[in-house]
Amino acid sequence: MKDKSQGFIKLLLSLIIVAALGVVAFVGIGSNNTGSLKDIKLGLDLAGGVSITYEAVKENPTKEEMADTVYKLQKRVDNYSTESAVYQEGGNRINVDIPGVTDANEILSQLGKAGALEFKDEAGKVLLNGADIKTAEAGVYQKQSMGNEYVVQLTLTQEGADKFNKATTANVGKKISIYYDKELISAPNVKEAIAGGKASISGQASFEEAQELASIIRIGALPLELKEIRSNIVGAKLGAEAIHTSLLAGVIGIIMVISFLIIVYRIPGLASSIALLFYVTIVLILLNVLDVTLTLPGVAGIVLSIGMAVDANVIIFTRIKEEIATGKTVKSSIKIGFHKALSAIIDGNVTTLIAAAVLWLMGSGTVKGFAQTLAIGIIVSMFTALTVTRFILNALFAIGLNKEGMYGTAKNIKTISFIRGRIGFFAFSIILILVGIGALVVNKRATGEILAYGLDFRGGTSTTVTFNEALPEGINTELTELVTGVIRDPGVEISQVKDSNAVIIKTKELTLDERTEISDKLVKEYKVDKDLITTESISGTVSDDMKKDAIMAVAVSTLCMLLYIWIRFKDIHFATSAVLALLHDVLVVLMVYAVSRITVNSTFIACMLTIVGYSINATIIIFDRIRENMKEKSSKVTIEEVVNNSITQTLTRCINTSLTTFIMVFVLFLFGVESIKEFAIPLMAGIVCGAYSSICITGILWATTKNRLSKRAVVD
Repeated sequence: MKDKSQGFIKLLLSLIIVAALGVVAFVGIGSNNTGSLKDIKLGLDLAGGVSITYEAVKENPTKEEMADTVYKLQKRVDNYSTESAVYQEGGNRINVDIPGVTDANEILSQLGKAGALEFKDEAGKVLLNGADIKTAEAGVYQKQSMGNEYVVQLTLTQEGADKFNKATTANVGKKISIYYDKELISAPNVKEAIAGGKASISGQASFEEAQELASIIRIGALPLELKEIRSNIVGAKLGAEAIHTSLLAGVIGIIMVISFLIIVYRIPGLASSIALLFYVTIVLILLNVLDVTLTLPGVAGIVLSIGMAVDANVIIFTRIKEEIATGKTVKSSIKIGFHKALSAIIDGNVTTLIAAAVLWLMGSGTVKGFAQTLAIGIIVSMFTALTVTRFILNALFAIGLNKEGMYGTAKNIKTISFIRGRIGFFAFSIILILVGIGALVVNKRATGEILAYGLDFRGGTSTTVTFNEALPEGINTELTELVTGVIRDPGVEISQVKDSNAVIIKTKELTLDERTEISDKLVKEYKVDKDLITTESISGTVSDDMKKDAIMAVAVSTLCMLLYIWIRFKDIHFATSAVLALLHDVLVVLMVYAVSRITVNSTFIACMLTIVGYSINATIIIFDRIRENMKEKSSKVTIEEVVNNSITQTLTRCINTSLTTFIMVFVLFLFGVESIKEFAIPLMAGIVCGAYSSICITGILWATTKNRLSKRAVVD
């Protein structure tokens, strides 16, 4: 009776906590509504933001100077949001789009004026310039006496550190003056030679003054001197409809996943469903508290993470069923099930978390934003599965829901000989990859590009249209249809400029005939003054440097995952097999992009990174069971038998986890706007491919390499 009372109290407490978190997620706490869903910072595609246009002071800057300035300016504005976009307009202009803000003047003051920065000695000789400065941040030092000292902390580039070391060595006891736009902004005394690439400027009267100086130095540390020529507040590219349909898809997806869990796993499914609601509310609250900028791919990523959060619960419940099937009591099975599932859950999630950490540290723009959202999802899902689900499940057991039939029993499945089909599996995978390579070649010959690159990658044309009257409701949809009818390309982005009658239309690179036809139609249908239609060529928001950052981050994260798996499983063959399977999944998804000609934009990077994280997590589960069975195998049992048994034992888990994740993404595909559909199709392909490679490729690869090593050892 005591246990039953405690069970009711625990269950009631769990429901109260979930309800309270739900209230916080929708209403928030305090006057600032901290944690509220409605106060989550939204990206340019969902809520718009500030758009600033700079122009290079230097006449005819080189392509290299412009590209370097775009990249370094992107690094500056990443401080405001990882979803900020910086791209070239025409030959000498740079656009900066920062989401989730509505005060252009505030952003301009924080970024600083875009002038030239120089460090000079007392003789007026230039010792360093802006290109030698990596970062500048305001700081506060506590003095031993009363009060604080406000400073600007500088981090220099490698070349800048060498210059600064020589400059300070030669000027000890003298002043090094800092000039910005030929105006003296600071003249600190050199107390000693400074090596190591770190320095600080003291003497500011307040923290705000230090912040202002730091922002001036940051924006001045650019290869080109820039001047601001205009700033606008632009509206959302996609609008409220995209948010509404994505949220609707999320709600429907959650209901379907909860129904599936309860039907298949019964009481454990009910426990995980309550825990899933806990997970969703916590993630929404953290997005607000951690000031994460949420874009449309981010919405899709969160909905996807809901499906992936079920993964750990499925592993645990499958283990519980297996223990009940051996004759153990339900209570004992619950305890052992959580214990046996622990290593697989930790290894799978830590591997993906390592990837997220590397992507966040080394990536930029969309990659950094994706890594942040991924890390939040992983940490919360691990806590939810190992703590919250267990707490609720024990409470349900204590109140009397303790019959064996309420938890299910694992059915004895005849061992499937996956090893026997390895030639067919390998051949099928090779065919898929060759189809992708063939599609890339065909696309290159037909269009000059291997993939259907969107605006984010290839750039295009920006057309600004100023209407004579206030913009009517639904103008974005009308203009999209008008422009799409001319250029026959779905990649059209339209945003309105706040407090004006102007609209910015971004499309692929337009020919002279296409520009003329669009202009004529606008004049005819909307009576627009032709002189108020201006066009400029724009570069992609994903620069070459950002692509290099993304590739390097993925390469390093893959290496780190390989090392972790090698260390944890004490076998290099596990690690190499996992990475080969991961590469297989990425190539198959690339094949889907190539064959279907889905637009490749910033969501492409998020999609590929999602597949990497999802694929490695599924693979770890198979390897964990192989590791467990290898410890228990007798000398008569072959490696092939161990692999066949391990895959068969985890088959239901692999299918159920992939199915729940697929449900979430499929609902997104059904209800989402066009850009969400383009994101969902390759994701669905990646989920199916990830399940296939986990079941049919990874274990077989490990067995094949392991056997070859054993035979070689016998021969030697």
